[in-house]
Amino acid sequence: MNIIFKIDTWQEIYYSLKNNKLRTFLTMIGVGWGMFLFVALLGAAKGMENGFDKVFSGFATNSIFLWAQNTTIPYDGFPKGRKMDLHLSDLELLPQKIKEIDYISPQTSRGKFGTPGESFSRNGKNATYTLTGDFPVGNKISEKNLIFGRYINDADITGNKSVIVIGEEIYKNLFDAKKNENPIGQSINVKGVFFNVIGVFRVKKTGGPDNDQESFIPFTTYSKMYNEGDKVGFFAIVGKPDADLSLLEDQIKTELKTKYNVSPDDTNAFGSFNLGKEFGKLTGFLTGMQLLTITVGSLTILAGVIAISNILLITVTERTKEIGIRRALGAKPAEVRNQILLESVVITLSSGLIGFMLGIFLLMILNLITKDQDAFPFYNPTVNYGQVFGAMAIMVVLGLIVGMIPAQRAVKIRPIEALRSE
Repeated sequence: MNIIFKIDTWQEIYYSLKNNKLRTFLTMIGVGWGMFLFVALLGAAKGMENGFDKVFSGFATNSIFLWAQNTTIPYDGFPKGRKMDLHLSDLELLPQKIKEIDYISPQTSRGKFGTPGESFSRNGKNATYTLTGDFPVGNKISEKNLIFGRYINDADITGNKSVIVIGEEIYKNLFDAKKNENPIGQSINVKGVFFNVIGVFRVKKTGGPDNDQESFIPFTTYSKMYNEGDKVGFFAIVGKPDADLSLLEDQIKTELKTKYNVSPDDTNAFGSFNLGKEFGKLTGFLTGMQLLTITVGSLTILAGVIAISNILLITVTERTKEIGIRRALGAKPAEVRNQILLESVVITLSSGLIGFMLGIFLLMILNLITKDQDAFPFYNPTVNYGQVFGAMAIMVVLGLIVGMIPAQRAVKIRPIEALRSE
C-alpha cells in the first residue's frame, strides 16, 4: 500500500483527527480502556499466582496430612470412643499397599494441634516454643531456609543425638542476634535436656505452614525423651505427580481402618487435611481468573473498536464534500478506502498502545507497593507479552474489519452528488 508512505496521507489523517479532537479522544478511550484493563487484570492475576507460588515455595503442595482421633462407631467387639494412634510400622504398610504414595514423613510435636509447647532456656532466658520430632525426609515436605548450619540427618536419627534445629525467632530470643552470634554447637536446655544447635531456619512472613518459633529434633530422640515408643503424631504423605489425591486420601484411611479394626463407615477415627486438593482449587481459581480477565479485556477492546467504526461513519458523512472533491480530482476508490482504513488503524493502534503503557505503569506501581509485603500473596505482577501483542494484533485486524464499513460508504459516494451536498 503505497498510500502508507505518502506524507500527504499522514497529513490528512493528522488534520482529520485534529479537527475532531473531542470525538477522537472519546473514541480512543474505549479501546485504550479495554487494553488497560486487559494488561492490568492479566498482570494482577499473574501477581497473585506468583504470590501463592512464593508462599508455597519449597513446600510439597501434593501433600496429605493425617492424624489419629477417636472412633465414633462400635466395631468388631471394640466400643466407640476408642482412642486411635499412628505408629512407625505404618510407614512400611502404606507404601506397600498404595503405590501412588511417593514418600511419608512422620512427625510428633509439642505445641501443635492444641498441645502445650515446651520450655526452652539459655543463659537465664526462658520461653515456650513448639518442639517437633522429625526425620530428614520432613525437610522435603517443607524445605527450611537455613541461615545457619544444617538440618537433621540419618546419623542424628540412628544415634538418638541431642541436636536441634531452631526457628529464627528462637535464635533472636536466646542468642545475641544483633551481634550475629553464631549459635552452631552451642547448647539450649529443653525440658532439662541440653541440645546442641545444628541449624537455624528462617520462614517467610506469609501466613504459610511454617513457624519461626518452631524447633526440630531427631524423631528417635523425641520418642525416647517422652517415652512414646513408635507412636507418631501425624503423617505428611506426598503422592506421586499423577496421583488422584482425593482417591489417595480415601485409600490411606481405608488401609488404616483395616489395620486397626475400625468400622469402614467411621469418618472420625482418622482426621486429615488434603493440601493437594485445596491447592488444586486455588490454581483452578487463578486459572479461571486469568480466563475471565482475558474475556473481559477482549470484550471491552471489541466494544471500543466498534465505537471507532461508528465514529468513522459519522466522519465520512461530514467529509462527504471533501471526499467528492478528491474523487473529482482523480482519486481512485481504493485510495479513498485505504485512507479511511488507515485512519481506523491509527486510532485503534495508538489507543491500544496508550492503554498498554498505562497498564504497565500501574503494574510497576503495584510491584513497588507489594514487593516488601510478604504477608500479602502478591508478587511480581507481570504480563505475557505474547498475549498482549497478540491482543494488539487482533485489535488492529478488528480495526481494519470495522473500518471497512465506513470505508465502503466513502467509496460509494459519487463525486457529483458529493459536490452538491452542503
